[in-house]
Amino acid sequence: MIVITDTSPINYLVLTGDIDILAVLFERVVIPQAVADELLDESTPGVVRQWIAAPPAWCVIQSPQDPLDPALAYLGEGEREAIALCQDLGANALLTDDSRARREAQARGIEVIRTLALLERASLRELVDLPASLARLQETTFYAPQHIIDAMLARHRQRLPPRQPPSPEP
Repeated sequence: MIVITDTSPINYLVLTGDIDILAVLFERVVIPQAVADELLDESTPGVVRQWIAAPPAWCVIQSPQDPLDPALAYLGEGEREAIALCQDLGANALLTDDSRARREAQARGIEVIRTLALLERASLRELVDLPASLARLQETTFYAPQHIIDAMLARHRQRLPPRQPPSPEP
């Protein structure tokens, strides 16, 4: 599965220490050049700038081949390049938390996966401790309504095996 990622998922997965889940969940991860540039901006947390300055081998930084669709001019440069690369490469999904980019991608038939969904997928494969990852995520500038976090944690608890009562002591 090939995915193209926008700025937000990379930023928050690096900040929470969960970035390596992408290499396990997907065959190929492509970061648009404009997104890489955003991640290198001096306002980006240092750990994220360090990560994008020397990305792992499973992560490819690439620019779209064709000119960007002028109909996407209302989006940021990273979102525009991400959608263009999804179409150029026939990617399976776009990783983004941007609502406008999500709507535009879906209108073009592109599956969208948000950061919270990435963490939940990783949890299902036992790649992350979901409560711990969500707690780390909530320590950043990431925002999600509490009811969504609560619903994720409730689903997680339902998947856990029932706890065995302690054995009586002789």
